[in-house]
Amino acid sequence: MQPQTAPRSLKEKQRQEREALILQAAEEMLLEKGYHEMSIDEIAARVGIAKGTVYLHFASKEELVLALVGRDMQKLLDLIESNVTQETTPRGKLGALFETIYRSFFDRHLRMTYLINNSDELHRLLEEKKPLKREKWDRVVLLVQTLLEEGKANGAFDPDLPTSVMVSAFFSLLSQRSYEHLIIEEQRSPEDVVRCLKRLYFKSIANTKGE
Repeated sequence: MQPQTAPRSLKEKQRQEREALILQAAEEMLLEKGYHEMSIDEIAARVGIAKGTVYLHFASKEELVLALVGRDMQKLLDLIESNVTQETTPRGKLGALFETIYRSFFDRHLRMTYLINNSDELHRLLEEKKPLKREKWDRVVLLVQTLLEEGKANGAFDPDLPTSVMVSAFFSLLSQRSYEHLIIEEQRSPEDVVRCLKRLYFKSIANTKGE
């Protein structure tokens, strides 16, 4: 039975590897030239495959971009899960989650976000497909909410602050314009900015009763 299943397994592995190369080439082109100048022909040439082979994986440029966004979102979820599980307290877990999210936005993901926000066509495409992304992002929001509730229950966070406000404040710090100002104009390192934002946030929600 194994000789029959092995060829299919190898074929699937090759398909996945080829798809990863296509996504990598598409991402490089997207960052280098922008969405409008990105072409299936050049993507195929960079990978070293026929144009028709690209279409076997992705029917259009739009599908390629959506796949890139979905891939990055899944990587972020996997990284969050890995980092959060290493901590034992709600405060520690939320801190790890904070750093994971914010560091990811200072990295290549920030460039992708900048590109999307500055391309009307690309931004409109992703807005139309928002439910596909929203499901994964809602898992992150729920995790933040859960950890805040647990932190309030064990006395680490201010019990008088509504959890919804604390969640909103957590994500409101995701400001691309602030990143550009702090890193480019003030020449602060991403690590320094993350450290300051983290300190600012956790001081604002700390339970100070009895101090």
